[in-house]
Amino acid sequence: MEQPVSLSHLIGPNITSPSCDSLRYRDILVHTFPNPVPYLTAWDLQSRLHNERLLNRQPDTLLILEHSPVYTLGRRTRPSDWGGNQAALCENGAEFHHVNRGGSVTFHGPGQIVLYPILKLHRYATGARQLVWLLEEVVIRVLDHWNITGVRIVGKPGVWVMLPQLKKICFVGIRIQQGVTLHGVSLNVDLDLAPFRRIHPCGFPDCSVTSMAAVSQRAVPVEVIKQQLAETFTMVFPSSAPRPVSMQRQEYAHTDPEGALCRNF
Repeated sequence: MEQPVSLSHLIGPNITSPSCDSLRYRDILVHTFPNPVPYLTAWDLQSRLHNERLLNRQPDTLLILEHSPVYTLGRRTRPSDWGGNQAALCENGAEFHHVNRGGSVTFHGPGQIVLYPILKLHRYATGARQLVWLLEEVVIRVLDHWNITGVRIVGKPGVWVMLPQLKKICFVGIRIQQGVTLHGVSLNVDLDLAPFRRIHPCGFPDCSVTSMAAVSQRAVPVEVIKQQLAETFTMVFPSSAPRPVSMQRQEYAHTDPEGALCRNF
């Protein structure tokens, strides 16, 4: 691991630079933010890092953070997924943004950890499908450390738990632009789940949502999970030849045909 690296030069002139801890894990530079970051601040940083990565001015980078309360609507979002009334949806102060990732609507807030990898895809995966699998694998391994069994459901990207009712604990939405990744994966650690009841998460009307704290019925330290996600990410994403699809962990079958792979190019 190397010394911390400043991000201030990558933040826009009208945006307050959030504090973060920056360390290199193997080939990936990881920036971990201790305090919630407004969505547009994180998006500005993602965009600038993406451009710098395209120009080979920055290494592959991972942002680990929580957001201030916000609803984000991916490119497959339908009005019925969020009610079509922005004022009503955001009456408790959450922000509202249309975004260019795949997938539908979701909620981000304090107590949910978001991973934004800005990577040259060819170094880690053969394509979008394997990238999604790797992101899910990071979360599944961290959940396993806490004795929570995360599973994949065919046609429904993300990570789910059986309680025995199927509930979603992790969300995936990505974009690959000129071979470099944007957006990423979010894990519900310990947060108020009420905002999810105002939407159809990922476009599924019957989607129930949970968190690590709800499953384990105890408080789960967010900062500890951030550290575990960083370490696990750099083990799952080695900069070597991508593994063939045949080596992937088996998915659970599900008959619902909706929820195609959250991706766009």
